[in-house]
Amino acid sequence: GSEVKSDFIFYQCDIGDFKAVKAVFANHKIDAVINLAARAGVRASVEDPWIYLDTNVKGTLNLLECCKNSDTKKFVLASTSSIYGLNAMPFKETDNTDRPLAPYSATKKGAEAICHSYHYLAGIDISIPRYFTVYGPAGRPDMSIFRFIKNIDNGRPIPVFGNGKQTRDFTYIDDIADGTIRCLAPFGYEIFNLGSNSPVELMYVINLIEQRLGKKAEIEWLPMHPADVLATWADIEKSKEKLGWRPTVSIEVGVQNTVDWYLKNREFLNRLKV
Repeated sequence: GSEVKSDFIFYQCDIGDFKAVKAVFANHKIDAVINLAARAGVRASVEDPWIYLDTNVKGTLNLLECCKNSDTKKFVLASTSSIYGLNAMPFKETDNTDRPLAPYSATKKGAEAICHSYHYLAGIDISIPRYFTVYGPAGRPDMSIFRFIKNIDNGRPIPVFGNGKQTRDFTYIDDIADGTIRCLAPFGYEIFNLGSNSPVELMYVINLIEQRLGKKAEIEWLPMHPADVLATWADIEKSKEKLGWRPTVSIEVGVQNTVDWYLKNREFLNRLKV
């Protein structure tokens, strides 16, 4: 089905369904595609790798094929920092990414590779932002920050894998959106890291949430998952130089905004099944 709001039309369909995607392209002259549709999550991809392959690789292929056939000139693929695996930090776009640690990162690597072939053969201009741990208001309900806020608020334990000292280059949603839109400019075929370039420990983020909620976390310590990495850290020099992009929201302000959004929408959010 589709939903229309003045200059915005929403179609509910699966990018893995080539016929459905083709129908959208048949209805509109599309200048550019930003593909944010994906199966995300490292641990879940170990449980059901097939669905990740269908959406992330086949889905991206379906969109690229439609771009080629419709003369759509620009394609932006949202990719992931998890593609870097166990590389030395900070992660640079030129690092080797041939050794993914989980089906999720493997399927995003596959999507990036298919993008390159369509750039080479069909001349589609392609930019690939690699996102580093995105968070913020209206974020994915399965992401750690949202679950931490919800559980701490409701007096339920929060699951922490390992010792809580793992670091993540948390990047606020407004910065990610800004960088993604900048990727619409013509670059040929380019990959860009979108990260905050200042990794923080998970326990520090939990402390920020505790302070804003005025409640203490009860922690359920769990063994580290073998597909998880201990740290992520983005080198963003290329994004600064070519995109004119830099992150503007600190983790302190970002977590505060996210907690405040949760408190405003608490009733609705607590009904969400996660």
